[in-house]
Amino acid sequence: MCVVALAWDAHPRWRLVIAANRDEFHARPAEALHRWEDGTLAGRDAQAGGTWLGVREAGRCVLVTNYRAPGFPQPDRPSRGGLVTALLAGADPLMVPIDAYNPFNLFCADPQAAHILTNHPECACHALDRGIHGLSNGAFDAPWPKTVALCGALERWLAGETGDPAALFEALADATPLAAADPDGPEPRFSAVFIRDRDYGTRCSSVLALDRTGAGRIIERRFDREGRAAGTVALDFRWPAA
Repeated sequence: MCVVALAWDAHPRWRLVIAANRDEFHARPAEALHRWEDGTLAGRDAQAGGTWLGVREAGRCVLVTNYRAPGFPQPDRPSRGGLVTALLAGADPLMVPIDAYNPFNLFCADPQAAHILTNHPECACHALDRGIHGLSNGAFDAPWPKTVALCGALERWLAGETGDPAALFEALADATPLAAADPDGPEPRFSAVFIRDRDYGTRCSSVLALDRTGAGRIIERRFDREGRAAGTVALDFRWPAA
């Protein structure tokens, strides 16, 4: 039950800002945010080899969330994290085949444009309008309370213009259960922005901020199965100017 708020081309200073929680089984091995041999800045799914959120200094940022749908996931389908790494390496988001994967929503940005890809209920790719958007495990921009809450926190952060990520991490750490307004939304134990559960919960919180000069920073905070902080990594990067 991941949740993401992102601001694309929505502020005079910031080209892109992302606040995201990755929720996963605690037993699934993962590597912390680091710089890969190919230059990717990302954590790594140590089971399937891909990632859920990454950035490349050539000018590409990609993230994926699973889409909850009856009959899925199917274990014989390829890892959605591999699609993220392919796009980070430069694959064209308008051309990449996506129907073979379990259902997902995916955000892909470069200095000129951003796109949303999905393969459920049908395959689609469209340019993203400037503004603040939310992603979780349903339809893109579906107004699930947890997504609305995180997007509101991002909107307030942009209005404050401090650049300090502390307020975004505070919003990502909110474990308050939220009422489900959508029958397809998350059940109560997964309704909070931050999920604290010994089997399946929030594994890491990430904040990425990229300004219009091309200077960016990505910060990852990791958590153990009790929801306790387990380490922080911050990496600077630079994109070509838009």
